[in-house]
Amino acid sequence: MKLSKAEQKKATMLKLMEVAREHFSEHGYAESSLEEMVKQAGLTRGALYHHFGNKEGLFLAVLESVQQEIANRIETDAAASGDLWEQLLLGCRAFITSAVEPRNRRILLLDGPSLLGWDSWRRTDEQNSMLLLREQLQLLQRQKYLKPISVDALTHLLSGAMNEAVLWIAETPDRMQSLEESIAAITLLCDGFREK
Repeated sequence: MKLSKAEQKKATMLKLMEVAREHFSEHGYAESSLEEMVKQAGLTRGALYHHFGNKEGLFLAVLESVQQEIANRIETDAAASGDLWEQLLLGCRAFITSAVEPRNRRILLLDGPSLLGWDSWRRTDEQNSMLLLREQLQLLQRQKYLKPISVDALTHLLSGAMNEAVLWIAETPDRMQSLEESIAAITLLCDGFREK
């Protein structure tokens, strides 16, 4: 069955992004070679330039894909419970667990902020994981689960704490222990804002 032009374009873009994600995860942005990526994808530099403009455009597409994938995992994991408070905690766990995965960590937390700059990186984060966090906190506030507090302030506080925890976890020799310690700390922090 012959693919339409739109389907061919999408398949080409996805193939390039898949190969690029491997390279960016393993080697980092600076050390990833466009020549190697297009060769491995079985494509030409022209295809890369046509679809993404340049290496930075390709990286941005991969970063957005990683952020969307993590946001989807947060939603899925949080939906495993019908309890709103447990959904918050499951979502926090999903973010931390996803962000420290080797295929995500370098792209999301090291090269992303470095390449894009802090303001641009934060905007992409606000459109994905932070958006879900804010929505859950707003729901918790409407349902009287939270003490009277600014949802915006709490969103930024929890997001910043989780991003910092992920960076710390990535550098520790025992990542599983650090992961569990971070999740316990985030849970304790969240409990401090819970209306009893």
